[in-house]
Amino acid sequence: MKQETDLIRSRLKTPRAAAIAGIQFSVLLIAGLLLFRLSVRADPLEAGAWLKTSSNTIALALNLIPFAGIAFLWFIAVLRDRLGELEDRFFATVFLGSGLLFVAMLFASAAMGGGIIIAYGAKPAELLGSPAFTFARAATYEIMNLYAVKMAAVFMISTSTLAIRTRIIARWMSFLGYAFAVFLLLNGRYIEWILMLFPIWVLLISIHILIDNLRRLPQAPERSLGTSI
Repeated sequence: MKQETDLIRSRLKTPRAAAIAGIQFSVLLIAGLLLFRLSVRADPLEAGAWLKTSSNTIALALNLIPFAGIAFLWFIAVLRDRLGELEDRFFATVFLGSGLLFVAMLFASAAMGGGIIIAYGAKPAELLGSPAFTFARAATYEIMNLYAVKMAAVFMISTSTLAIRTRIIARWMSFLGYAFAVFLLLNGRYIEWILMLFPIWVLLISIHILIDNLRRLPQAPERSLGTSI
């Protein structure tokens, strides 16, 4: 009986951990994107006026990114654990690969942005208007708004497909994930705030998993007693 109770508790902790990690990722990424978008124009050829007025704000936004990435990796790991034997190898490969690529591109874009701030602090007069600044700014924009956005869309599609097959989340969230993913795939470079759809979707899933877990928690002892009898 004790072993069975421990097993039920461990299974309940898995979705709760996924929910907490997903909420942390969503809040951190939304905060970072808000700080960044309110300070920098979504134009890869902008002149860099934000370096004079908002470099500290951007530095704060960039410092949130590593913690958001760590939380997202934890979210992926716990979701895979929740899938368990139900995990489809094909979609699981796309799910894991797209998630890892998204984090890698998120980090690469943030690192480029941080490099711009450091270079400006060292030689402000020489950086603005230089080919190095133009390249770094354009590369940061392309990595985030083209490649990272596309990987986020692929992650949403693969996760929604796995969710429909395994029923780990509500079906309407899976269909919402498909809709958001199509929007990201087709409009990633043209709408300034479009990447916000990804953390918002993860936040919805995380809240749903957390509520579902809390509903099941009081039933765990009853199930354990019923099985033992």
